[in-house]
Amino acid sequence: MTKPKVLISDKMDPNAARIFEERGCDVDVITGKTPEELKSIIGEYDGLAIRSSTKVTAEILDAATNLKVIGRAGIGVDNVDIPAASSKGVVVMNTPFGNSITTAEHAIALMMALARQIPEANARTKAGEWPKSAFMGVEVTGKTLGLIGAGNIGAIVASRALGLKMKVVAYDPFLTPERAIEIGVEKVDLEQLLTRADFITLHTPLTDETRNILSRERLEKTKPGVRIVNCARGGLIDEAALKDMLESGHVAGAALDVFLEEPAKDSPLFGAPNFICTPHLGASTTEAQVNVALQVAEQMADYLVNGGVTNALNMPSLSAEEAPKLKPYMALAENLGSLVGQLAHGELPKISIETEGHAAELNQKPIVGAVLAGLMKRYSQSVNMVNAPFMAKERGIEVREIRNEREGTFQTLIRVTVATSQGNRSVAGTLFGNSDPRLVEIFGIGIEAELSGEMLYIVNQDVPGFIGRVGALMGEYDINIGTFHLGRRASGDEAIILLSVDQKIPQNVIDKACALDGVKVVRALSF
Repeated sequence: MTKPKVLISDKMDPNAARIFEERGCDVDVITGKTPEELKSIIGEYDGLAIRSSTKVTAEILDAATNLKVIGRAGIGVDNVDIPAASSKGVVVMNTPFGNSITTAEHAIALMMALARQIPEANARTKAGEWPKSAFMGVEVTGKTLGLIGAGNIGAIVASRALGLKMKVVAYDPFLTPERAIEIGVEKVDLEQLLTRADFITLHTPLTDETRNILSRERLEKTKPGVRIVNCARGGLIDEAALKDMLESGHVAGAALDVFLEEPAKDSPLFGAPNFICTPHLGASTTEAQVNVALQVAEQMADYLVNGGVTNALNMPSLSAEEAPKLKPYMALAENLGSLVGQLAHGELPKISIETEGHAAELNQKPIVGAVLAGLMKRYSQSVNMVNAPFMAKERGIEVREIRNEREGTFQTLIRVTVATSQGNRSVAGTLFGNSDPRLVEIFGIGIEAELSGEMLYIVNQDVPGFIGRVGALMGEYDINIGTFHLGRRASGDEAIILLSVDQKIPQNVIDKACALDGVKVVRALSF
């Protein structure tokens, strides 16, 4: 079996390459390539490990014909075209926790530096002055810290601030009341935070919703004398408005580690009073650089070798422990999606994926993704679990998940139902021995079959001699039958035949099968 091949294109801890090799990957470390040079070699690789220097554009992805996963050693993925990667079926991962402590500590350090005006006091003292009376700082003890974003980094900042005897309020739409109690913060809306906070720190990604979250209008609503720290992403604060607020004194101080344009060579904030800046150092500690490099190597190797998906930004997570257990269910789900996609006519406005018994106890997202991957093969052969949900959304397909933990006829069951112009059509399958995927129902007719390779699907009127005529037709064209499966509603009623055969079935054979007496539908299937 060929080993997955990984390219490390940015400088990172050398132990990352060792982890890839120990976990069964071949790895090349080639840094400093221009976009054109990267484009010329990327087609050789299954995985690409990067930091912030490599720009993974749509053009690079077009050349990455074998690429399966991109791993960003760090949090920000501004340098990766995620929609383009998703459309190509490439998983994009980051390492959101490897530098969390480092970034949180930097935010606390900048807050303390603002409170005591340390950078300016340091510069003037070194210049031979002794400006003791010029610097009247403030204590942080007893002050209110407002967190905009209370995720992993925000929670760490909160714990450090609580240790400094501050009161912490937090605005985060995803913060639950239970989680707020757990991390010791008061959950508030943004307007309340602006009017109450003595210090504000930002810990949120840059999205359409968070861009300029501290706009001029909102900065005007802040408490007079507020101090603001941003170690998250540039673009969260209106920098021109912040400069005006610093000059007016409404904002007593600001410390930024990130800027709208980086490198920040000509920021409007340069020269503003009580302004501190650092060159995006939030993740720049020895420990963090090692942690994110090792973490991205572990995540990518788990995906390439075992199918585990951790910290992916464009598909559901699937741990390396879950992957082997879910593998047969996902194989069944993909086959059912493929079957209903090949049999259903016209557009499919709606699909529902229902699980029963053991299947309902599992992580549902990978099962749903596998069904969609099978279904969307009717539109593209390059589809997989990454791009299938995006393709379904583009086509306006509504996806519904139903979980029934009760057991029915089978200990485990997956049912896939699509809405068609002729009404709902459903197929169902189970696992034999917890590992062998089997079809057990097509469109309400019970039939047991293994879905694999080339198959012939026939719907006919149940009459004596029909099976013999089908067998004779296959023999006439020297088509070897592997397995033969039959189901029917009742004697003399509608019946279904599923044949597995050893070769692709020619169109003229399909036409001859359609001409047999009693035949309603004939389809060649491929799995």
